[in-house]
Amino acid sequence: MSRPNTESRPAAGPARVVSHPPPIPSPLVVWLYAARVRTLPASVAPVVMGIALAAGDGMAHAAAALAALLGALLIQIGTNFANDYSDFANGVDHVRAGGRRRVLPEGLVTPKQMLSATVLSFSLAVLVGLFLVARGGWPIVVVGLASILAGILYTGGHAPYGYRGLGEVFVLLFFGPVAVAGTYYVQALTLDWRPILAGLGPGFISVAILAVNNLRDIDNDRAQGKRTLAVMLGRRFARVEIVASIALAAALPLAFVLAGAAGPAILAAGLVLPAAAIPTLRIVLTRDDATALDGCVASAGRLLVLYAALFSVGWLA
Repeated sequence: MSRPNTESRPAAGPARVVSHPPPIPSPLVVWLYAARVRTLPASVAPVVMGIALAAGDGMAHAAAALAALLGALLIQIGTNFANDYSDFANGVDHVRAGGRRRVLPEGLVTPKQMLSATVLSFSLAVLVGLFLVARGGWPIVVVGLASILAGILYTGGHAPYGYRGLGEVFVLLFFGPVAVAGTYYVQALTLDWRPILAGLGPGFISVAILAVNNLRDIDNDRAQGKRTLAVMLGRRFARVEIVASIALAAALPLAFVLAGAAGPAILAAGLVLPAAAIPTLRIVLTRDDATALDGCVASAGRLLVLYAALFSVGWLA
């Protein structure tokens, strides 16, 4: 009996894995990544609350409310574009930084395209703002210019405040009292303490969103010299900051009820927020990997939408 010929057979070994490059997204998807759509609730939620506060006082103005909403979105998108451009130009953003997709380091968008998109977004915001200035006067000029400058200088310029642990301060102000009170003012053309205090709610939740973002990126930021509060004070501080920010936002509706400025229906915002935050906080308090924390950024954005909706409905009830 003849032996089977085995000399021509390839040697046995592990199966070779053929890697394929990731698919290139469509231009629309790329720009949605760049705009960071899941962060936009931070600009929409306080505007919705400002609209509800004005409507509750019988001072709603549809055109001004729509312009405030559109302007806030354009400024937020422009800020996101500006931040990505400056981070890339400063060498603190790369493909493996954190858990989200980076369109500039991946070569999906050129720096020139990103800069052009930044200028276009802020220019459109200025055009929308002209209507609000015609209605509300010089205070709107101050708020609008300050908001745009805050967006650009977060990671841009010679001394970006986002690299020096000041990001939370500006987020609290501009995504909180400035946005809520500004939206109220362009409708009512007057202002008191209520929209300013109410603005602290979305402001604190926006701080929590930023803190989750900074906790996710802490290793990359530390390596690149980007000194966020999470980098300077550590993971434990960032986690305390997140919990405290959500707790402060939840306490605000009770302050309105105790002051006699709102009915008990508004308490739903304060009661539901901590319960809804539990799944997100469980991950934030126990996980360090960027992928898990990246999902928490989106979850925190949904908490902000929920809070704004419950507060607005409770105010109008």
